[in-house]
Amino acid sequence: MEPWYIATKRFGPWDGEAWRKYTDWAGLGALRELVSLDAILCPTVLPEIRDDYWPHIVNEDFMLNFFTSLDFLLDEIATIPDRNLLCVFRNPPRHPAPPDARIPFDFAGYDVVDIHGDVSALTNCGGFPDVFSSAELQPFGLLSSHDRAVEVQAGLRQLHRDEPHANCHVWAIFRAAAD
Repeated sequence: MEPWYIATKRFGPWDGEAWRKYTDWAGLGALRELVSLDAILCPTVLPEIRDDYWPHIVNEDFMLNFFTSLDFLLDEIATIPDRNLLCVFRNPPRHPAPPDARIPFDFAGYDVVDIHGDVSALTNCGGFPDVFSSAELQPFGLLSSHDRAVEVQAGLRQLHRDEPHANCHVWAIFRAAAD
């Protein structure tokens, strides 16, 4: 499994009214911070794809904000505050291990995000109570278990075929401990 990297904007209680409105709407008052690949709630801190990015990014539809080179990404985000540096694995067949990198990564959890990378089915769809309970989400808004994330992915596809956000990828997310 090849790790990919992305830097996203942090979203949490420090965002004041926006955070309060979000957690009230989503019914997720127990969140400590949202760590997600949801491009609406936690967008990339590098939204413009520059020409010099092409050798260092994933050249695939809907994946252009993911980098294959950690060193390149670290150079690009060195002066950007209030961000999450994430190491991710898309649809891993089992729980992956973080790479041996110059900075350590801690496991944050599993997200289930539509195939376009726009919306997390876990935290930005209003819930799918017939597939999972919001009480299953840990304080980052993620699932803790690979097996459970795969079950949720399958349940969404089976029970909500007509819902565009139910066609999802499972993402293992590791967050930089320090950079």
